[in-house]
Amino acid sequence: MQRRVFLRAALLLGAMPTIGFAKVSQPVIQVYKSETCGCCTQWVDHLRANGFKVNAQNVPNTAAYRTKLGVPSSLGSCHTGTIGGYALEGHVPAADIKRLLAEKPKAAGLAVPGMPMGSPGMEVAGEPADAYDVLLFQADGKYKVYSHYPAK
Repeated sequence: MQRRVFLRAALLLGAMPTIGFAKVSQPVIQVYKSETCGCCTQWVDHLRANGFKVNAQNVPNTAAYRTKLGVPSSLGSCHTGTIGGYALEGHVPAADIKRLLAEKPKAAGLAVPGMPMGSPGMEVAGEPADAYDVLLFQADGKYKVYSHYPAK
């Protein structure tokens, strides 16, 4: 009898770490994009491939979301997202989003203005990649370079 009780207790204790750490809530990136934009879909695929959960919503006017989220118009691109209280504008690499969430700087968000070739979602096989910057921007519109990606 004692052996049975011991084995049950051992099994229960052995299962506890998996119960306690089973699923840690991960923030979801909410993306607002055009239904017809292929590079927006490829950026969403890049995020998912890098471990993010993404809720992509097709909208008729992405500019309205940029305005609502405080993205300066000069930093605009083709899609807008949010995660952890930050705005994401354009083809921001997943590595920079992970860094942003880890560092938690006082900022409104990250942006990759325009649509630079070679940025996530803008890769074309056999085509050279442009140099581009990921910008950390503030609510007042000021920004600084957060990451730089050289031309390839």
